[in-house]
Amino acid sequence: MFFLQLDDVIAGITKFCIHPEKEIKNKPIVGGTKNFWFDAIDRIQPDLIIGNKEENYQEGIEQLALKYPVWMSDISSIENALQMIKSIGEITDTVSKAESLAKEIELSFAALMVKNPAKVVYLIWKSPWMAAGRNTFINSWLSRLGFLNLITESRYPVLSNEQLRQLNPELVLLSSEPFPFKGNHIQELQAILPKAKIMIVDGEMFSWYGNRMLNAGEYFNCLNFNR
Repeated sequence: MFFLQLDDVIAGITKFCIHPEKEIKNKPIVGGTKNFWFDAIDRIQPDLIIGNKEENYQEGIEQLALKYPVWMSDISSIENALQMIKSIGEITDTVSKAESLAKEIELSFAALMVKNPAKVVYLIWKSPWMAAGRNTFINSWLSRLGFLNLITESRYPVLSNEQLRQLNPELVLLSSEPFPFKGNHIQELQAILPKAKIMIVDGEMFSWYGNRMLNAGEYFNCLNFNR
């Protein structure tokens, strides 16, 4: 809810909540997205828990729901992300602020330049290689940018070196997170895909939603996807 500037009502965060740095500095940590610290949550006694279907594990959420009101988001597209902002505005009585932010984000897309329709693979993990497939927020961005995602499976399938060769992408995007791809991984993949352009991109811009979407157009327009 930091994206709606509601930091004063946030009682606890996960260890992966890193933005905005100043506002989260003194917030109690209640574990990770898949490792809840139930005792810490009980000490806080939250009036509302906001979770995400992709990030949180079902058993933990069900356990929390026995004690506290829980609201879950399920984000697989840009449209879902905008609706999530509006929905949180409704449940936190900040409808005007939420609708204003969603509208501002939509207007910012007008400056987004569509790229050449390159055939792309977006990797999020190594050992094994894992790629962003259909029904993901990342795929929604790839489509908005004009790219053809070669991964036709849903969610995040595992790929072998041979499968990457068979896909024969023109462009491979290496996400900066959750796996921290570096320059040496570009070299490793270049040996597998000598004809592809391979580049590291900001995983937060491709896969995190909220008010950072306001900067998406500027970020994507500055990237050089061409060989």
